[in-house]
Amino acid sequence: MAAVGFVGAGNMAGAIIGGVLKKGVYRPGDIVIYDILPQRVREMHATYGVETAASEQEVAQKSRVLILAVKPDKVAAVLSRVKDDASRRLVISIAAGVSIESIQAVIGGQSRVVRVMPNTPALVLEGASALCASPPCTEEDVRTALEIFSSVGRCMQVEERLMNAVTALSGSGPAFCFLFVEAMADGGVRAGLPRNLAMELAAATLKGAAAMVLETGRHPGDLKDMVASPGGTTIDGIGVLEAKGLRSAVMDAVFAAYQKAARLVS
Repeated sequence: MAAVGFVGAGNMAGAIIGGVLKKGVYRPGDIVIYDILPQRVREMHATYGVETAASEQEVAQKSRVLILAVKPDKVAAVLSRVKDDASRRLVISIAAGVSIESIQAVIGGQSRVVRVMPNTPALVLEGASALCASPPCTEEDVRTALEIFSSVGRCMQVEERLMNAVTALSGSGPAFCFLFVEAMADGGVRAGLPRNLAMELAAATLKGAAAMVLETGRHPGDLKDMVASPGGTTIDGIGVLEAKGLRSAVMDAVFAAYQKAARLVS
């Protein structure tokens, strides 16, 4: 029996497979995949050497851990086809907005379900994921899920009631960061930098600043003060951002995404 099976072989599934293989969590022979598009399955097999299956049911039969990497509107249909086997497996869903309750409604209320919200930086092994687990899950189940998703970045356990907030912050957050990088680069171009250089400097600056927060454990305000020397260029720029309402705009954007996530959850 395979250690882990994937139903769905899109970009996120590929990132997770690449991550667990790179970190040595699993070997290619421990993984079996299926996708409705045969070309995706062939590509995954060619790239990673993983095992393939001819159907969702075959994946569920062969795997101890079943990862649902399909669109949210496909989850119920997939579960209905594999429910007999899925009810005896650890089921991990990465479908945004699909609650544990809705999954258990199909495969049984005592089934072991972990819901995960990864984000797109997982594609480059820099993800920020959060997960929650149903009560029937064991500590080993949670450790398994944490190990899988820690292979593509950071992964934290939260209560399910916080998942909509996670969706808004780390799920939607990369798009907000991309917008900020683009705006910073545009500012550099306005000041005379070539476009490619401005984009690289902006992206590397954001990455480095984030690394300082994570690695030093210091408050972002303290780190900001380290850069903003009295009467210098930085404090003038900060003054403009404060006057334009950067903080409130970002807070409102995250909260708007949270409200939308709460409306969409099933």
